[in-house]
Amino acid sequence: MRPDSIEAAVLQLRNRTPYERNLSALLKALESLPDADLIVAPEVCLTDYDYDHLDAAVRFGEESERRLLEATGERLLVFTRLARRTEGYVNEAVAIHGGRVVHRQAKHRLFLPGGEHRHLHPGPIDAIVPFEVDGVRYGILVCFELRFKELWKRLEGCDVILVPAQWGLPRKRHLEILAPALAVMNQCHVAVADSARADMARSSGFYSPDGGVVREDWARVIAAKLDLRMLRTIRRMIPMGH
Repeated sequence: MRPDSIEAAVLQLRNRTPYERNLSALLKALESLPDADLIVAPEVCLTDYDYDHLDAAVRFGEESERRLLEATGERLLVFTRLARRTEGYVNEAVAIHGGRVVHRQAKHRLFLPGGEHRHLHPGPIDAIVPFEVDGVRYGILVCFELRFKELWKRLEGCDVILVPAQWGLPRKRHLEILAPALAVMNQCHVAVADSARADMARSSGFYSPDGGVVREDWARVIAAKLDLRMLRTIRRMIPMGH
């Protein structure tokens, strides 16, 4: 049965070394949110973009995923991790629910100014599709992908679009424009989980299709109840053919 609302939380975490400190922070956040339906963590929050130790980062990501499968329970947890595929290394978004992975997609649009294309392989655009959990349609855009209108279109009809990010501080205002614009255009909720590193925009929070914003730059956890009845009302009053 489709719920009327979702208890959601986005995490604003700072990447640290050794890697185990990042996993511990994520597990601690999960423990503190037993009643959440949805939790979104920042992009590559387990290892950061550790290009000098990609194999070690991949191995840690694999082990962390196994531990998170056990810890997540019936909540939906979304994060990204470095992974190895046949074509090369990728930044892979992972959605975990009910002790299993319900969706994976590798980041399609790599951030060229950050040099991602020199180390990682872009994922296929066909993997950017809605997926459903407990009657709710979700979609994922990883950080830089938020800028591309063709990717917005691929997620039309989603109730919630999730954005794990490492969005840089110089482009903070861009994030705060694009996220609510996506929410209004696609008539959905948008949940942004940005890194808490000093050089990041932060701006983590929730953006709703009626223009509402729940945002906090300095909190480690930002929580909100996402009203799905509002989506139905807005889509009925302003039909856009989604």
